[in-house]
Amino acid sequence: RHLMPRSGRLRLDGGKIVNPRDGSIVSGMSVVLDQGRIVALEPAGLTRTNKLDTVIDANGKYIVPGYNDMHSHVLELADPSGSLALMLAEGVTGFRQMSGSPELLEQRRMGTLPVGKDAPAALELPGSLLTPLNSASREAVVSEIALQKQQGADFVKAGFVSPEVFLAALQAAKEQGIRLLGHLQDGVDAAVACKAGFASIEHLGPGATVWIACSSAEERLKTASRPAIKSLPVRIAWLEKLILWRMQTMLINPAAFAPPQYIEKLQQALDSFSEEKCRALCALFVEHGTWHVPTLVRLRTQELADLPEYANDPYLRFMPQNKIRKWRAVTRKFTKLPATMRQTYTQAYRQQLGLTKLLADNGVRMMTGSDGGWLSGPGLTLQEEFVQLGAAGLSPLQVLQMTTLNAAQYLGRTATMGTVEPGRNADLVLLDANPFDNVASLGRIAAVVRAGFYYSRVQLDALRERVAEGRGALQ
Repeated sequence: RHLMPRSGRLRLDGGKIVNPRDGSIVSGMSVVLDQGRIVALEPAGLTRTNKLDTVIDANGKYIVPGYNDMHSHVLELADPSGSLALMLAEGVTGFRQMSGSPELLEQRRMGTLPVGKDAPAALELPGSLLTPLNSASREAVVSEIALQKQQGADFVKAGFVSPEVFLAALQAAKEQGIRLLGHLQDGVDAAVACKAGFASIEHLGPGATVWIACSSAEERLKTASRPAIKSLPVRIAWLEKLILWRMQTMLINPAAFAPPQYIEKLQQALDSFSEEKCRALCALFVEHGTWHVPTLVRLRTQELADLPEYANDPYLRFMPQNKIRKWRAVTRKFTKLPATMRQTYTQAYRQQLGLTKLLADNGVRMMTGSDGGWLSGPGLTLQEEFVQLGAAGLSPLQVLQMTTLNAAQYLGRTATMGTVEPGRNADLVLLDANPFDNVASLGRIAAVVRAGFYYSRVQLDALRERVAEGRGALQ
């Protein structure tokens, strides 16, 4: 059984403790950690030295809760050690795995998930993605959700199913007492999904779904033709695996493979955007507790894939050569799309930044997520997500809340995570700059504490270099 080792007693002396609830900062404090927990907060001058303590000088450092990436695919990799180490080095101490399987759930039950000491904690895992392969009908999806609940899934992720199956899945999830979240399916009314209990919308849709709900031409666009979702007449395990394997290329950048009629509908929805309708939709999200994980960094790498900066992104040095080749091939396909399609994507991203700000301004609960971890392309990091949230107009406090306190509230774990207080997990980030100066300050990482283990900036950089040498694996 691969279990997390227990940390010893550690004391961070003289730091500035940041409270993500209200943005207050208390200076000159010591944080005492033991056995992977915060056990005390004390004025630095009053802290007694224990002969077993490891003492870290934290004077001038801002101590915030560890960051949480609530949309990651890191465990898809055969060896996720490198990606997990990269996440830790950017302050991520917890993640929600958004692609699961019976095998991953079994590994968790057996304590053999490949998440070790130099890695964030796996906070939640789903079962298999809902697709026409396992959810071709109402009956099939009811059975699949019951099976995933039995297998120990924390939630069910909606992927690519028909509107009819999607609505049946919402009802089945409610009856099973398990959250359904993920992709708001094409052809599904966002308001209907929200009222029926769709727990979290990822990627601001994706596609045109939320935009149609915010459109003055909503009724016309809702009735527009949709591509049929094909299903298998019977389940064939090896064929399912083959299809899912082939989908990996498309998922590098779905924007490169979208049919013209899909982009045309997106353009119409963007052009007919109604802020009044969108605010009304936001009110429904708030009323029914529908969360959002925008993953702006993922949308940007898809819709603005031809930006020159990606061709020389520093993240490329960590990626295996075969992954780079696949990403470059898909990007070349994107650049060959008609100019009108790429213009739609450019407009879409600009308006997605605005939509994110509108959601925040209207009280919609949001969390941070990168859709990264699986080494599919450059730019998919949580620190880059912070930058894009800042570009959308969110304040540093809002971004900090999204990645700490909000994640704890969504998970129902405010007693153990999300703030720097006694009883919480010893998952912390030490910053060299005031996190409220600007969003970039959230990346001025001096050290990370994961489960009570201290990683200096030098140690974190060494981890990154080992991943670069191993081309995606922690050698």
